Amino acid sequence: MIHTVVDSPLGPLTLVADDEGRLAGLYMQDQRYRPADERFGPAVTVPAGPDADPAEAVLTEAADQLQEYFAGTRRSLDVPHAPLGTPFQRAVWDALARIPYGETRTYTDVARELGRPTAVRAVGAAIGRNPLCVVVPCHRVVGAGGALTGYAGGLVRKQRLLELENAPAGRAASGC
Repeated sequence: MIHTVVDSPLGPLTLVADDEGRLAGLYMQDQRYRPADERFGPAVTVPAGPDADPAEAVLTEAADQLQEYFAGTRRSLDVPHAPLGTPFQRAVWDALARIPYGETRTYTDVARELGRPTAVRAVGAAIGRNPLCVVVPCHRVVGAGGALTGYAGGLVRKQRLLELENAPAGRAASGC
């Protein structure tokens, strides 16, 4: 594992790559459930040079795509990624990845899509553990009626991401 920290409109973002050249994490500062920094491996500088190993190359590509996303010229991040989680968590994260840019879904919608309509709380817990914020767009999940609800990176950041995408969101806020 290696990592780098890049600036963004949301504050510093820590990008973590595995040894196979896949993005394993994208974490915001003070994000809930953020692993200890020691687990991220050594820090590297991006952009990586032409001789970069696959892990450095994916960090450079992710940083470039994030810059385009925040500039409004990219709608999704498509770097190779491999988030670590349980089979249920990965199924939830896969469902999140299918939510189109500029749209939102409720926790209930995601549970129904998974064929587990009564698993709304488990879906919420899996969303909160998403290790690839922005890449796996958990900010596109809102509460019933469009209410802004929990976001591991903080509700202010969630609101900013939804505004960037011009996605609908309500005004009520609660923790998750």
